[in-house]
Amino acid sequence: MRTIFMGILAIWATVLLSGCTHIELPDFGHKKGTGTVQNASDDRVHVSGVGEGVQSEPIVIRRIPFPADEYAQLKSMGNGVVKGKIAVRLNGRTIPGRQTRLYLNPVTTYSNQWYRESYLGGHKLSKADPRLFNYLKFTASDDQGNFAFYGVPAGEYYVVGTVHCTECDGENIRIARRVRVKNKGTVTVSLTKTAGN
Repeated sequence: MRTIFMGILAIWATVLLSGCTHIELPDFGHKKGTGTVQNASDDRVHVSGVGEGVQSEPIVIRRIPFPADEYAQLKSMGNGVVKGKIAVRLNGRTIPGRQTRLYLNPVTTYSNQWYRESYLGGHKLSKADPRLFNYLKFTASDDQGNFAFYGVPAGEYYVVGTVHCTECDGENIRIARRVRVKNKGTVTVSLTKTAGN
């Protein structure tokens, strides 16, 4: 208690010397009378050492401007195939992504930012430019997690899908892999991820 009291006195002394007329005092939490600062248990960012209260929303990273010229060079139709299976590994078991929607996202500076910042980094990005959806290809997996994209132009793509894993406390597990498709080529990709990674 003495430490808290001395801290409050120091704050008031600062107020009087600086001429300020208003200050928000921290809300000190107590644990068994020890004066220990308590931490809230939510997902928001906390600044340590300020009691229970300084919180902020997660940072949203702004997407780069949509590179329309880069996308205009992409072909819309081709003769390649991308196929594979989407699944989650849990405790040595493989859980297929049943009836999962998947998409092919052409590799560009725009999708590279998504892969680096969102998929690998776990950050939230600002809303995608609606023009992006004109360049994505969609499909769905069957009950065993098998999927295929047909008529794919030669080039590089991110294959992306999300498995709703009921055995993982209902967690949605996003999986992405980068692939290269050759003219008239078939690429087989194992879209799997271990739960918790």
